[in-house]
Amino acid sequence: MTMDLDIQTHARMLALRSPDHLRVGPFTVRHNPNWSLKYANYAIPDRDAEPTAADLEALVEAFRAHERLPRLEFLPGWAPAVEPALLAAGFAVENRAPVMACGPGDLLPPKPVGGLSVAEPATDAEFDAAALVQHHGYGGTGEPEGGEAAWLREAASGGGVAALAELDGVPAGAGGCSVPVEGISELVGLAVAAAFRRRGIGAALSAHLTATAFARGCRVVWLEPGDADVERIYAGIGYRRVGEKVNISLPDDEANG
Repeated sequence: MTMDLDIQTHARMLALRSPDHLRVGPFTVRHNPNWSLKYANYAIPDRDAEPTAADLEALVEAFRAHERLPRLEFLPGWAPAVEPALLAAGFAVENRAPVMACGPGDLLPPKPVGGLSVAEPATDAEFDAAALVQHHGYGGTGEPEGGEAAWLREAASGGGVAALAELDGVPAGAGGCSVPVEGISELVGLAVAAAFRRRGIGAALSAHLTATAFARGCRVVWLEPGDADVERIYAGIGYRRVGEKVNISLPDDEANG
């Protein structure tokens, strides 16, 4: 199996292991009841799925029943018939995002950042601080719903990684690496507080997360960069493109997202 299919298998297995997941026809829906962010709620098709119109209607209804945006994330080559079926049903591609991966021999040291400390959260206050950085970093306002902190705790306790970066004692960045499946982990939820961006904190935090995942036995860490600038940051610490993922949703349901 090629690296991109390994990565898709990993993402699907994590979805199947999530406690509130749904099975709808040839789809696994990763549902987060305490985290309405659209990126935390999406479906993954089964390998080589060929969904019928009825399958897609049931999928949309499942999302609506849980007040979530009907949305999928997957590598097109994993199930080539799915994207055409979704487009025919009115879904629209949000973007085609590169998938990047890094192995233990590929990781490069980032530029040091003076006054920066990175550590795994241990107390409730530290997990809450990390979750707040993530929440605001992804455009949220007010307090987090709880899903961010729960995910970080799950990662830290299940063989993955959680990290809180502080600059001169002030929370500045946070992120994690998912619970590994067959030695593969996803670096996800990386966020740097707006006041601390463009100082090298994202690269330092990413390198720390990746190195810690390798130290805990992972053989591959993968991620989806948010944009071209972020992709360059990850490339600078040794990540390389291994494929492309399609993010696709039903536009008419934006109000439910």
